Amino acid sequence: MSKSRSEVLAESQRKGVVAGAATVAVVGLGVVIGPVTAVVAAVPAAVFAYRWWKHRAENGIKF
Repeated sequence: MSKSRSEVLAESQRKGVVAGAATVAVVGLGVVIGPVTAVVAAVPAAVFAYRWWKHRAENGIKF
């Protein structure tokens, strides 16, 4: 059974919040600890951002 439009939008919002929080954490690590740690931490942040972008594209949600 497919999800309703409101469920898809809510899921997209959750994924967006996770991607945004991960990006903020990476920037914070870059400022506090250093750029090498930020580069390592940027990998999971990029994965979360890609999953959010892919979810929106697959469900026809405009950016």
